[in-house]
Amino acid sequence: MQPTAGGLANAVAAFARGEPLRWIGWPGYVPPHLQAHVERRLNGEFVCSPVFLPRPLVRRYYNGFANRALWPLLHSLPGHAEFLDAHWDGYREANELFARKVEQVAGPGATVWVHDYHLFLVPQILRDRRPDLKVGFFLHVPFPPPDVLRVLPWHREVLRGMLGSDLVGFHTYDYLQAFLACVRRFLGHDNLNGLVSLAERAVIADVFPLGIDFEDYAGSRAQPAVQAELAAVRDGFEGTKVSFSVERLDYTKGVLPQLKGIGRFLRDHPEWHGKYAHVLAVSPSREGVRTYKHLKREIDEAVGRINASFASVGWTPIRYVYRYLRPEELRALYLRADVALITPVRDGMNLVAKEYLAARAHDPGVLILSEFAGASKELLEALIVHPYRPTEVADAIARALAMDAAERRARSDPMVRRLRAGDARAWGRRFLERLDHAVSVGEGLRTRPLGPEPRRELVRAYEEAHRRLLLLDYDGTLVGLVDDPVRAAPPAEMTGLLRRLAARDGNEVVIVSGRPRPILEEWFGDLGVALCAEHGAWFRAASGEPWEAAPRADGTWKEVLRGVMQLTVQRIPGSFIEEKDYCLAWHYRRANGPIANDAARELFDTLVNLTASTDAAVQAGKGVVEVRCAGITKGQFYASHLAGGAWDFEFAAGDDATDETLFRALPPNAWSVHVGSSATAARHRLTAPQDLVRLLDDLEPRVAAAEGRGRGLPPEVARQAWDRSVPAEH
Repeated sequence: MQPTAGGLANAVAAFARGEPLRWIGWPGYVPPHLQAHVERRLNGEFVCSPVFLPRPLVRRYYNGFANRALWPLLHSLPGHAEFLDAHWDGYREANELFARKVEQVAGPGATVWVHDYHLFLVPQILRDRRPDLKVGFFLHVPFPPPDVLRVLPWHREVLRGMLGSDLVGFHTYDYLQAFLACVRRFLGHDNLNGLVSLAERAVIADVFPLGIDFEDYAGSRAQPAVQAELAAVRDGFEGTKVSFSVERLDYTKGVLPQLKGIGRFLRDHPEWHGKYAHVLAVSPSREGVRTYKHLKREIDEAVGRINASFASVGWTPIRYVYRYLRPEELRALYLRADVALITPVRDGMNLVAKEYLAARAHDPGVLILSEFAGASKELLEALIVHPYRPTEVADAIARALAMDAAERRARSDPMVRRLRAGDARAWGRRFLERLDHAVSVGEGLRTRPLGPEPRRELVRAYEEAHRRLLLLDYDGTLVGLVDDPVRAAPPAEMTGLLRRLAARDGNEVVIVSGRPRPILEEWFGDLGVALCAEHGAWFRAASGEPWEAAPRADGTWKEVLRGVMQLTVQRIPGSFIEEKDYCLAWHYRRANGPIANDAARELFDTLVNLTASTDAAVQAGKGVVEVRCAGITKGQFYASHLAGGAWDFEFAAGDDATDETLFRALPPNAWSVHVGSSATAARHRLTAPQDLVRLLDDLEPRVAAAEGRGRGLPPEVARQAWDRSVPAEH
């Protein structure tokens, strides 16, 4: 038995040294009569728990769905993808088997780290069956944008599977943003700085660039097996500058475009003939697949054409090796090659680039790197090229071969420092620390219902306080959401309740709403409450003083975005635009549900892109997409106007994402209530606006009862009448 070779396995193995870790994986095909023996050996010698898969299942799961559907789509090459129901069924079945093995071996509260696209469904399966587990997922390949992922017939199932994790990790911010855009577009879940709120829980998505075992590669020159190979390599390239590329046989690796670049270099720089050679090492992969057979033939022919065009007696410009290189051979090549030519057309990270830099830390070579490799986001000092531009690749080769030692050192040293600091162990530790954080955040968002005991404690704290602050959202919080916002005007019972709360000695009641000033003035202007309009853009004190604009309020961006929203209104009957001083809102509660939801996600993505360089922020709410001034939030309003006051009782209530900044801005001892079922930073939750109104009535029981008697109604009957008056939630 031999350990698996490859970037993922090597990186995790480097991190795992000294860590209590158990591998769960597929060991390759094992006949049924040998499975018990193999499992005993793997458990005993390698601390591994094997998942045995029958050959027909491997064909449908691994060769089929994973490699013929997911692999090309994740690399944004949908033209290579193939979709069969039988392959999808096999993928689900295999993921079930992996999850079942985890269930068998994972103790209570264990940490489970799921890796790569072969196991997209495992996190949600575990979430359903073992909610006690901490589940992290890391994707080692790129993640595509929405328009590419939607080609996959089962894209929603894949996204739901990933969201079964507590933490989802990616190599780069590009992949992270693509994932979050897909989650928003196809599942309707928005995020706040990578925190995706689901019903009753949350998922954090973050970036963790994969590292290597830096010290091991940096010490390659001292390893006897490497020294022996290095002597042989030197003999074969005496007096010659050498570049190399090591790739797996795959259309994502860019071997054919790279060969065009080398051919262009040899054509444009005859001065290097006889003085330069390129070593192309291609590892066999999926040789039974027709596409890969064709690719292998094309590479063979391209190498043959270049060598036939430029070779001379005693000199061959391309040395082509079609086999796996042993580790010591590869390291010897790193040490001998003057240039690493790494030019994939799409690659999740590419650890060869990092290994080359580490091996040459004390004697730098030059790294030429494709801008489509994930590593290009870290290795900024490399010569970054577009792999489909042969002239650009050729010029980079010429520049690299002529580069002096000082420039090589100046480019290499910063990259080496980053690689040393962000090695595989640091990568693993950071991921697991972030996973613990994600679990704690998720637990904090599993808000407790405001049951009888905390309710009594809240009422008692209110009665004992001398200065009380009540911050109340309106739509969806005090009243249910309605199709037409104009119909949400407060009934008389509501205005009476707010008036009584505001009249209580020591109370400061603030309506903190997304509504514009004129509406708030009309509905609440004479109740003795303070008003906050447009989510914090405007404030008017309870005394009726003039409205005060937030310092950063600016609506100059509205002209451009209004037209974009108007196009969406034309497409979606029943939707409309509400314009405020510093906010534009597209409402779609009255529109066709599924169609409007899709349009809302598309509009959100469009507005995010358009506002990227402006002082505007996009926010999705219940039945609305809003654009408002960046930095103007309910939380910022609280911090600017109310925080630090001599309050001995603070209470806030809200129902959607716009209220979360307020909940987070409150001091730890404040009372916060989320109305609804989504994950929230509030301490407690209530089911519906009627429940909040009952709570506010409880804060003034004698006043509420007196009003009931004044209308000739017993208190309980008065409350029932109020419940009937609140508009039903849409």
